[in-house]
Amino acid sequence: MGIQKPTIPKGTRDFSPTEMMRRNYIFRIIEEVFQRYGYTPIETPAMEYLQTLMGKYGDEGDKLIFKILNSGDFLNQVPASDQTVLDAKHMTPFICEKALRYDLTVPFARYVVQHQNEITFPFKRYQLQPVWRADRPQKGRYREFFQCDVDVIGSSSMINEVELIQIIDEIFEKLCIKIIIKLNNRKVLSGIAEIIGEAARIIDITVAIDKLEKIGIELVNEELKSKGVSLIAIDKLQPIIQLAGTAKEKINKLKDILASSTIGLKGIEEIENIFHYANNLKIKTALEFDLTLARGLNYYTGAIFEVKAQNIDMGSVCGGGRYDDLTGIFGLPNMPGVGVSFGADRIYDVMNELNLFPEETQTTSKVMFVNFGDAEEQYSLEKLLEVRKAGINAEIYPDKTKIGKQMDYANKKQIPFVVIAGSDEMNSNTVTLKNMKTGDQQKLSVEHLIAELKK
Repeated sequence: MGIQKPTIPKGTRDFSPTEMMRRNYIFRIIEEVFQRYGYTPIETPAMEYLQTLMGKYGDEGDKLIFKILNSGDFLNQVPASDQTVLDAKHMTPFICEKALRYDLTVPFARYVVQHQNEITFPFKRYQLQPVWRADRPQKGRYREFFQCDVDVIGSSSMINEVELIQIIDEIFEKLCIKIIIKLNNRKVLSGIAEIIGEAARIIDITVAIDKLEKIGIELVNEELKSKGVSLIAIDKLQPIIQLAGTAKEKINKLKDILASSTIGLKGIEEIENIFHYANNLKIKTALEFDLTLARGLNYYTGAIFEVKAQNIDMGSVCGGGRYDDLTGIFGLPNMPGVGVSFGADRIYDVMNELNLFPEETQTTSKVMFVNFGDAEEQYSLEKLLEVRKAGINAEIYPDKTKIGKQMDYANKKQIPFVVIAGSDEMNSNTVTLKNMKTGDQQKLSVEHLIAELKK
C-alpha cells in the first residue's frame, strides 16, 4: 500500500510566502491605525470553556461551534446508563468541556468581566486572531479565518462611533479600496415597527427588509406575510423602506413619520449626530443612511455599520455596531460599548482581484548577493553585513553554483536587485548593482549601494 498524500481539512488553507506577506501588509496597516486612535491589543486563548460559548449565538450558531474532546479516556466520564445513548447532543456535556472560539466578541466579554478590576474604563481594545466555525465551506467562507476587531467598552459617547468611522475611512484609504459606509440605527428600526403597529415583530420585520437588496420588494413582502405581519402594516411599511434622497432628506422625512415614537426619534437624533460629526471632520468616504440595514438585530441596540467595497461584487468587508449590555451575559450589567470587525479574508480577496497590493509585498528581500566562490563569498558577506545593518532586507545565494541558476532564483522570488561582486569589484572595493526589472547595472561603493537601495 502506497503512502497517502497528506492533505488539510476542508475549509482551512495553507498560506504560502507571497500570501503571508500580503496578509501581513493588511494586518500591519490595520494595527497601525488602531494604535493611532489609542486602542491597545489583547489576545485570548484559541480554546474557551464550552459553557462560555454555548447559548450566545442562537441555536444555529451553537451547532457551528467546534467542540474539543476531553483528554485521556473521555468515555470514563459518561455514566454507564448513558453510554448506550448514541446522540451527540446528549453526549457532549460528558465528553467535551472545551471548544474553539467562534468569534472574538464573546471571549472579549468574558475577558472584561474576568479582568474588570485591572482594566481602565473606557477600555479601548483591538484583537487580530483566528476563529473557527464548523460551517459548510464555500467560496469566501472558511472554517478557520481571521477577525480584526476593535471595540470601546464602558462609554456611551457617540464620539466612539465617529472615531470608528474615521478608523474605517483611514484603513481603506491606505489599502486603496474604494468603499461606501452604510449606517442605520436599531432604535430607528424599532420606531418603524412601533408606528406600523408591529412592535412585537421587530426581528421578523428587520430580518425580511435586510434582504431587500438581494431578493427585491415583492419577495420581502411575501416573507413579511408568512411571518404574520398584517397587510395594513406591510402597506404602511412600503413608503418608509423605499425612502429615497440624501441622508438629510431621509432624516427630515423620518422625523415626521416617527413623530409619535420616542425610541424612533432618539435613533434619528443619533444618526443626525453621526452625520454632523462626519461632515465637520471631513470624512472622505461616502456615508449612506440605509434603512434596510439590520445586522444581527438581537445583538445591537444603537448605531449599525456595514462597509461594502465599490467596483466589485463581494459581501461586506467590515461591520459592527453599538451594544448596551455585552457583558451582562457574564453577570456584569450596564457596560455599553461599540465596535466593528474587519474581515481580513474578504479584504485580501478584494485587493487580489483588483490588483491593489504594492510590489514590495511580493518578497521580503530587496537585494540578493551572487555567490562566485570562496574569496568572493567572504567579500560579499562583509558587504551584506553592512547592508543589513542599514535596515535593508538582503540575502546571499548560499551555494557556489552557475550564475544563471542564481539569477533564476532571484527572478522567481521577485527580488528587485542583485549585487555582483567579482575580482574587479574586490580590487576597487565596490560592488555592481543590477536592477532585475530594467537590466541596468552600476558600479557603487557600499555607502552608495545602501543609499540607492533605500530610495
